[in-house]
Amino acid sequence: MTYNLRGVNDPPLRDWKTRLPIVEHLLHDHDPDLLGVQEARGYQVRDLVRTLKDYGWVGLGTQGGTRDRFLSIFYRKQRFEVLDFDHFWLSDTPSVIGSATWDNRYVRMVTWAKFRDRRTGTVLYQANTHLDNMSADSRVKSARLILDRVREFQAGVPVVLTGDFNSAAGASPVHAILTGPDAFQDTWAKAARRGPQYRTENHWLPSERDGKRIDWILTRGAVGTVRAEIDPYRDGEVYASDHDPVIAHLKVGDR
Repeated sequence: MTYNLRGVNDPPLRDWKTRLPIVEHLLHDHDPDLLGVQEARGYQVRDLVRTLKDYGWVGLGTQGGTRDRFLSIFYRKQRFEVLDFDHFWLSDTPSVIGSATWDNRYVRMVTWAKFRDRRTGTVLYQANTHLDNMSADSRVKSARLILDRVREFQAGVPVVLTGDFNSAAGASPVHAILTGPDAFQDTWAKAARRGPQYRTENHWLPSERDGKRIDWILTRGAVGTVRAEIDPYRDGEVYASDHDPVIAHLKVGDR
């Protein structure tokens, strides 16, 4: 699952305390083995840790430590063992914590982890990101850097890339770069079955069918997509976030 949690506390009805039960409902309903969240503030991460009792997580604030927004990856501990993890920043100096050199409105980064599936022994990576919402140039440069870094991962090991890309799937340079030759596949496009397509950034408005997908789950390597879905669940006038979660049911290798 990939999910932008909305890091801003906007009362009434949009504050985190009000939204948290809806987020919890969605998480428990879909019960993901791997979850990439974007825009999570420290207090939101702490609430997720309390909610997701069977999960571990990796992550770091974009400004280092617990400062600013987290690009956290949660994983089911009984299912996955973390072999390695790290972070890099979407800038000309990707190893410099908090760096931003491409006219980003906010500091942007990637958190990644390398997992071993305890059931099958399969090894895979997950990378999680959130591209800039204002600068198209930053998004393009970020996409190229992500692809370059992913190509440096262990050869032959599948990669899952989750995130809010602030770019329309199928209609943006970012999507074209990340789904180009020797890159990723879009699980939504490749799914054997899929649910209705909704606009993934809901803007606190009713669901829009056939709207833009700016939140994606991409895969690289021997990964098939059994099913993909977007869940626009809300409770009356209360929305979980200004984004809806995207879920992909994946088959890695022959397992």
